[in-house]
Amino acid sequence: MLNLIRALAIVLALVCLPVISFAGQEYLIQGRTMGTIYRIKVVSASPAEIVGLKDRIETRLAEINASMSTYQKDSEISRFNQLQQVHQPIQISDDFYRVMTAAQTIYRLSKGAWDGTVNPLVDLWGFGRTGRRRDLPSEKEIKTLLPEIGFDNILIGPDRALAKKKGSITLDLSSIAKGYGVDQIAEVIQQADINDYLVEIGGEIYASGRRPDGKLWRIGINRPRKDAGVADVYKIVDLDNQAFATSGDYRNFFEVDGIRYSHIIDPRTGFPVKNGVVSVSIIADNCTLADGLATAVMVMELEQGLYLINRLKGVEGLIIIEKPDGSLHSFASQNFKTGP
Repeated sequence: MLNLIRALAIVLALVCLPVISFAGQEYLIQGRTMGTIYRIKVVSASPAEIVGLKDRIETRLAEINASMSTYQKDSEISRFNQLQQVHQPIQISDDFYRVMTAAQTIYRLSKGAWDGTVNPLVDLWGFGRTGRRRDLPSEKEIKTLLPEIGFDNILIGPDRALAKKKGSITLDLSSIAKGYGVDQIAEVIQQADINDYLVEIGGEIYASGRRPDGKLWRIGINRPRKDAGVADVYKIVDLDNQAFATSGDYRNFFEVDGIRYSHIIDPRTGFPVKNGVVSVSIIADNCTLADGLATAVMVMELEQGLYLINRLKGVEGLIIIEKPDGSLHSFASQNFKTGP
């Protein structure tokens, strides 16, 4: 989707491709993080402004991964997951604390539809690291795990302390951490006095200022079909200093006896969602909130999801459902606008 452009020979991993521009040229910075790809478009009048920017971005991403990557055994979240003692507070970094407080807010707003402790159920259904299973989990297996789920079993202290009410509780913040990473990289770019840019980590986005042609950044919402290509766009939105995140169930699922089982698990029931919602796109002031809300609304019923979005200031959303006949229908929040 994003073309690789080379900026200067002295700017590592940047390519510069001249673009007719009202304010400068567009440069692309990209790399890998959080198990996916990040891509950043920066509009700058002077290549000197972006010298060293990739290094600062990589450093910041490494800090965030050291805090919340479950793949790093020595990360903060891994150490917390290994902790067995209850009511034993551990001090956490500012990054971990900010994400945990945002996660707690989303958990409460969604009445448990979003829950950062759901991962044991994700593993049970074969969508985690253990890989696909050949059969469906039994109700007994699900009921056995449900008591081990619940974000309210985690205590978040005002002094950046974290503790467990139940020793078996574990965290996985993958459905919100990418959004936080986007927000933090946006801060790094702002600190470089660059105002026109677009940051993307694994599809979660923040757009600031304008493109080189002076227009708002445009984002395509992928058509929620398993065979849809990246260029198969269902709707287009313009972002005006806003974040954007999409969650969907049309890529990661399996079928048994003609029934589709999605990787989106309702942490309250232990089962994959069956509400007809196949895609949720959220626009918000920050990507941490947009990322978490997109997952939460996927779990909620259509009416509940729209109600939640409409009552949150600065938040808009588009919910796409698939009817039994396979047709797609979209439902937008009050002020959600799509481009031509």
